This record gives sequence, structure tokens and C-alpha cells, in this order.
Amino acid sequence: MTATLTALSEIARANGIDRVGVTDASVLERTRGDLEERRDAGLHGGMAFTYRNPQRSTDPQRAVPGARSIVVGARSYAADRAPRRPEGFVASVARYSWADHYAELRLGLEAVADSLRSDGERALVFADDNAIVDREVAARAGLGWYGKNANLLLHGAGSFFVLGCVITTARVDAPAAAEAPFAAGCGSCRRCIDACPTGAIVADGVVDANRCLAWLLQRGGNLPVEYRVAVGDRIYGCDDCQTACPPTVRLGRRHERAVPDAAAWVDALELLASTDAELLERHGRWYIADRDPRWLRRNALVVLGNTASRDDQAVLATLRHYAASTDAVLADCARWSLDQLG
Repeated sequence: MTATLTALSEIARANGIDRVGVTDASVLERTRGDLEERRDAGLHGGMAFTYRNPQRSTDPQRAVPGARSIVVGARSYAADRAPRRPEGFVASVARYSWADHYAELRLGLEAVADSLRSDGERALVFADDNAIVDREVAARAGLGWYGKNANLLLHGAGSFFVLGCVITTARVDAPAAAEAPFAAGCGSCRRCIDACPTGAIVADGVVDANRCLAWLLQRGGNLPVEYRVAVGDRIYGCDDCQTACPPTVRLGRRHERAVPDAAAWVDALELLASTDAELLERHGRWYIADRDPRWLRRNALVVLGNTASRDDQAVLATLRHYAASTDAVLADCARWSLDQLG
């Protein structure tokens, strides 16, 4: 069966997807080489995801045998305003996690997949999945280019988007999208590189995950001492390289969504007083290494050291409690924060 991108785009947009494209289901050779090269250089920082098996994550045929096409969808998470910061010692959340945009994206892509299945084709949805490198198929589909921060910048819209795709055995007709080097859209601009608080962008389009706060706050283990001050008030993720990007800031407004104030902040003291079950109920859709809430507590302890008042007795009591913990990581972070507060 041959489908048309025009028809599938109408279905996608009717179901909350902002941008749609299509590419063929051939091997993602460029990204396969990048993943292997950066993994061998240790730039993955222990991240598994698509690094675990580049032969698999760059071959659409592994996901859907007989695949001919990949329909790519992008859903904006640009907020219609800056959320109001609550009172108290609050930690910030990266904007892509203010709402479950991936859930909405998957619903829209499922509608596209259902249309293809109704014509007798196989069609599977992938979003934030280690089976396929979303950014590369989106780039091949002509949705945008790689920025110097390694994010995909959509033409005329910037990078505040979650990406996903439908891999299908159907042949989807669309004009072929020429691959363009990421520098084509960025020119001499290097604001994302200069804005990174840890210097994690080590070359144009290359991020050292060992320094990237977005990854350091997700992975297990202790937070490197040399990056704890740079964590600032972050509990989950980092937006700095995107909020410094002129196209993203200026053009992202074309696809804005409403967001509640509370979604952007977490009360650090409340988090540290919560049980594992309570934390997983509130934040279980976040990526937390091994689904272990201790890493959220680790982050919150460092946030207090960076942002709290040395005169606040509730903060000091919480830090002293954790400093006496039998958990070596949490005790270390609490002692560090007590030292920071003098």
C-alpha cells in the first residue's frame, strides 16, 4: 500500500502533533558512526539508551522487519508564559517535563499508526525509545538540523519539541528531504556553547555526557563535586543551552502550550520528607536511574546547599538528618550542603 504524507499529516495534526515528516527506513549510517565513536571516546557518560546497541538503534528493520517508511512527529513543549516561582526552597524542573508531552505525542502517533494498520500494513510507534534515534530520523525527514548543542532545531520553530515516529511497512509518498549539516542553520552563533554551565558542549554538535547536568541529574551514583555548584536549583534536567538559542526562544512562540505553575517546581524539603512510594507516585514518569528515588533526594540535598538560607532551621535539621544517614551518597551530599551554608 502507498500512503500520502498529506493525509497522515492531517491525522497527526488533528491529534496534537505540530510538525510531521517522512523518510525511508534505511540504516542511519551517520548516527551509527557517531554513537560508536562517542561511546568509544567515553563521551556517553555511562548512558545506555541508544548507545547500548548502535547496530539496533540505527536500523529501523530491527524494529519493524520489512519497514519501508518512517513517519516522524514533533510536539511542542514551549510554554505560553514563564511559570511563577512559589515561595520556599523550591527546585526547578526542565520544561519538557512540566507535562507528559510524550504521552500526548504517542497518542497522536498511534492515530497515524492506526490509519496505516487499517490498510493492512504493520506500523509501530516509537517515542523516547532506545529502538531508534528520533533526532536522526527527524533530521532525515527534513524537519530541522542539528544545533551546536546537539538538539534538533525545527525550521522556523527551534528545539522545544519532543520527537517520535511510526515505523511502517507502508510506502509513504513525500518529496525526498536532503540532509543538511547542522551548521547550516547556526552559522557563527555559539550562545548555547557559552551558556552551558559545565562546558559540556565540547565541539559543535558534540555533548560530553560526563559533564551534562541533564544526564548527571538522571543517572545513578554520586554527583561529581566539581559540578555541584553548577547544579544550582535544578532537580531534574537543564534547559540552559536551549533558552540561550535565538531561534528556539524567538520562534518557539509559534507553538506554545499552557502550563500550570506548580509543574515547573518541586518543594525540596517536602521531597526530602517523602517516602519512596510518594516520590514515585509524583515523579514516576521522569527517568530515574533504576527507578530509585534516592537520586531525587541526592539532587534535592545539593539544591539546598546552593539555594537555602543558613539561618533556616528546617533546612539545617533536614541536612543534619541526612548527613547522619547510612546511605553514603546522601550523607556526602548533605555534608557538602552544610559546608556550603557555612
